[in-house]
Amino acid sequence: MSTETVAISFPGGKLVDARIGRFTIRTDQAESAGGCGSAPEPFDLFLASIGSCAGIFAWNFCQARGLSTQGMALRMHCERDPVRKRFTRITLELELPAGFPERYRDAIARAMELCSVKRHILNAPEFQIKLTP
Repeated sequence: MSTETVAISFPGGKLVDARIGRFTIRTDQAESAGGCGSAPEPFDLFLASIGSCAGIFAWNFCQARGLSTQGMALRMHCERDPVRKRFTRITLELELPAGFPERYRDAIARAMELCSVKRHILNAPEFQIKLTP
């Protein structure tokens, strides 16, 4: 089994940076939560990862078949339960390019179902917290 490490640092204020390989992703909190609102909040990145993962699966599907992606767009609609303060449904709405072949409609939806982020949510990993001196 292999291990991947994401290094988290705290550069000041409510900023939290995540170093993944050669990339650093900055997060912040909204001003209403004591942050400066200078970067997405961590949960925003979680939502973006769902949409962008499904999107790349749709894009790859088209590329593998020589289908145009011109005008293709993906919107993600998130329904929230105001009492539990959790999302209860996420709908991925893919706007297909003009002239997209009818015979591929179901197949591109199945391709989007293969999104790795979604599969990790549905088959959640075990979470552990380890404290070191």
